[in-house]
Amino acid sequence: MTSAKKKAAETMANIDVVIEVLDARLPEASSNPMIHELRAFRQRPCLKLLNKADLADPEATQAWLEFFNAQPGVKAEAISCKKASDVARIPKLAQALAPHRNDNIKPLRLMIMGIPNVGKSTLINALVKRRVAAVGDEPAVTKSQQRLDLGPRLILIDTPGMLWPKIAHERDGHMLAASHAVGVKAYHEEEVAVYLAGFLLTHYPALLTARYGLVVDGLDAVGALEAIAAKRGCRLKGGAPDMEKAYLILLADYRTGALGRISLETPTLRAAMLADALEGAGQDAKR
Repeated sequence: MTSAKKKAAETMANIDVVIEVLDARLPEASSNPMIHELRAFRQRPCLKLLNKADLADPEATQAWLEFFNAQPGVKAEAISCKKASDVARIPKLAQALAPHRNDNIKPLRLMIMGIPNVGKSTLINALVKRRVAAVGDEPAVTKSQQRLDLGPRLILIDTPGMLWPKIAHERDGHMLAASHAVGVKAYHEEEVAVYLAGFLLTHYPALLTARYGLVVDGLDAVGALEAIAAKRGCRLKGGAPDMEKAYLILLADYRTGALGRISLETPTLRAAMLADALEGAGQDAKR
């Protein structure tokens, strides 16, 4: 990670616009603070692409676009990198952030960054219209930087997905794990599935009912997972619910969009989480 950050810092000195690919379902939790730090130091404008917008709650996505677009030097757009029309808009959006780089002598130089598994490699391949970046359903597929020339007026620098050394908020870790931005060895499926079930009971109970036929009234997170196991016939020998299978079913249905369009955070929820964390830190300091 230290080596990747150093290389990214060196490259950023020679680019015009940073394209940061985010997961539209958790835009702030999937934003690496090191990217902000690096581009702020070099004073580089940023095009934030909220990818996988087709999986996210449209109302939450709109709130995030307004939030990011109010920030100086930032332009935010919601996209699905699997839609050619969305991908085709990106060069023009980036060009607007660096209007002085628009000829054969001074090509627009873009640096594409993001945490693992947000769809960065899929986006790169769509932009260049051929397979040049490895794509997989596991985090950290891209291993090194590469330069890609898209004609005489556009240069792309692809970078490996970077997670930061310490995730400050436990809920961010849960969101990242639920969305498969970290490898399976870095989290406990039970803990993440219980978090996700609890969040869905609070914010999207109708989707749990529609997907699994659950009566959610009176259920807690563990009860919801037990009900999913029962509905899907996940039983161990002796008849006990196979909770491990229930965890995997819920996580897979969220990740693929089978549950519906779900966002795990909004600007309002994010602000409340940070306020709670600040209050908790203040109470700890008093003890």
